[in-house]
Amino acid sequence: MDDWTRYDGVAEAYHRIHAPRLAEPARDLVKLAEISSGERVLDVGTGTGVAAAAASAAGADVLGIDESLEMLRVAHRENPGLAFAGAEAIDLPFADGRFDAVVGNFVLAHFTRYQTALHDLIRVAKPSGRIAVSAWMDTEDDLTRTWRELIEEVVPREIIDPALARAIPWRDRFRDRNAIAEALIDAGLRHVRSEKGEYQFQYALEDYVEGLGTWATGRFVRSMLGDAGFSSFLERAKRVFADRFADPVNDFREVAFVVGVKP
Repeated sequence: MDDWTRYDGVAEAYHRIHAPRLAEPARDLVKLAEISSGERVLDVGTGTGVAAAAASAAGADVLGIDESLEMLRVAHRENPGLAFAGAEAIDLPFADGRFDAVVGNFVLAHFTRYQTALHDLIRVAKPSGRIAVSAWMDTEDDLTRTWRELIEEVVPREIIDPALARAIPWRDRFRDRNAIAEALIDAGLRHVRSEKGEYQFQYALEDYVEGLGTWATGRFVRSMLGDAGFSSFLERAKRVFADRFADPVNDFREVAFVVGVKP
């Protein structure tokens, strides 16, 4: 992969493994944003179009944007009736006040300058438009500890930690939904409210481990080891997980949902 921080090299696996599970929190985000039929909605960081599909199912006229062209290619294929475009969250190529709502499903922590990104998301929303975002509230468990142990056997912590900070600079801060709400208030939104969602995702064990390879830690290790080396690493990881955990794997997650209104 030329740039491991992007999802281009893992788009197919990401969609196959994660999209079916991300659909439920995407529907909850759309519900919190009170998206209704006929509204114009922008889905920022759409990935393979999970939240865009949820907004469309609510009757909205939705446009999904992402900087990963491979993720967009999958989104087009899987959602042929929806509109997608390549764009970044900063300097959005849209006029002021174009959208009734803007959603960002698990993308806020990835923005290098989240204040600037929020400013532009708010700019393209209409007055009284809603900005709704979600973020993982995950803490370490046996599954993630095992993965981290395996990662640190091949890449030292002093190398992996700065790399993760580059890919997801606000991961730690935005695990707290109060911190997300504060960020939206500081950006100028009003009537900010938040909810916590609790989910149980079930994976075949091999799919779970392969799915870990699509997250930031996996993509970085792949960039360090090369494709062949990473393939060997994943095979070993599958053996370790098979020794420690039942198949299928039950992955329990908490998600923060926060929505605010543009004055």
